Amino acid sequence: MRILYNLLTYILLLPFAVFWLIRGIANRSYFDRLGQRFGFGFPRFDSCIWLHAVSVGEVQAAVPLVRTLAERFPGRTLLITTVTPTGAARVRAVFGDTIEHAYIPFEFPHAVRNFFNSVRPDAALIMETEIWPNLYRGCGIRDIPLILVSARISPKSVPGYRKMLSLIRETLSHGIIIAAQSQPDADRFLEIGASADRTCVMGNIKFDVQPDPGIIERGRATRAELFGERPVWIAASTHEGEEQILLDVHAQLLSRYPELLLVLVPRHPERFSGVRELIEKKGLGVVARTEGRAVDPGTHVFLCDTMGEVPLFYAASDVAFVAGSLVPIGGHNLLEPAAVGVPIITGPHNFNAQDIADLFIDLGACLKVDTPSELGETVARLLEDKDEARRLGSTGREVLEKNRGALERLLVLLEPLLVKP
Repeated sequence: MRILYNLLTYILLLPFAVFWLIRGIANRSYFDRLGQRFGFGFPRFDSCIWLHAVSVGEVQAAVPLVRTLAERFPGRTLLITTVTPTGAARVRAVFGDTIEHAYIPFEFPHAVRNFFNSVRPDAALIMETEIWPNLYRGCGIRDIPLILVSARISPKSVPGYRKMLSLIRETLSHGIIIAAQSQPDADRFLEIGASADRTCVMGNIKFDVQPDPGIIERGRATRAELFGERPVWIAASTHEGEEQILLDVHAQLLSRYPELLLVLVPRHPERFSGVRELIEKKGLGVVARTEGRAVDPGTHVFLCDTMGEVPLFYAASDVAFVAGSLVPIGGHNLLEPAAVGVPIITGPHNFNAQDIADLFIDLGACLKVDTPSELGETVARLLEDKDEARRLGSTGREVLEKNRGALERLLVLLEPLLVKP
């Protein structure tokens, strides 16, 4: 099975290179250190602690872990790999030059081999929902301890893994420690061949993310500076097809609340200009964050066309809609708005973190809507009912606080692997 898998990776090499070239033409950031994708040009270390975080969400979730590792192991090189350029940009924005960064290589055997020969990790921490046979085997044959952090498998993924059960079982046999988010996740790992002795429930490290000190106060100051006294709702991490729906909802709300402002935050920076064009085609007045000016009476939408400011604008809003959930993307991070106490709304599609969404919904810390009209009605209700909005925001913060602790449990597991004799 492994031979067939590796043959397939090489068969896909050329079409994948063409795909990446086309993607880079549309967004030149995908050409950044392109050789690393194919196994060339990695930084060279005698040793390092390696953490893999796919994109922006995983990088943000890893911040407390990385800072704790830097404090407890001063002098050790810390390397973060990402898949996306936006993830790379977030690493630089948060850590500057204090942390090394590289792009993870594609799953071709020679690329993976060159990666390990260059960076030579002492331990690997993977924050990733997919299982990568060559990458994980690379750790195993080199005796590199590997921990899957906040590991999860969606029920939909299990049938696909079963079709490659011998390969997956062999991949998970290389001493991999699975620190699962929940018992159902742990059970699914066991179902596809993980060792019961190396599978444990640690919780979700995302709950341990602490908001920047003073973010709530800065949010209020930003609101006063840019939005004045206007009521504000935010739709954050939106995707293609979703902005159209949200702008229609906002247009309907404007008939009831003429001063209402929508803060719109597209998920991917390459879509900023296209989303602005869509807003203008709708006949709505728009001011972009990069214009550096406050809204005026003719502004209906504030377009956040910068990276890393979502928490600030959550704190500057009355109501938060977490996007990627009206369309079947799978939803995004509910914990960021919870951390600043803003009332949260989500759509029906939350399979990327279904356990968190279910927890928040069941405990009354988040409202789920199924249709655009229901979204509009819910935003209106929270704007009018300040007591419900405060209760919802307060409950969100309480749920976040009560579920912290995964980071400390992970460090208890991790530290013996990192302490050199």
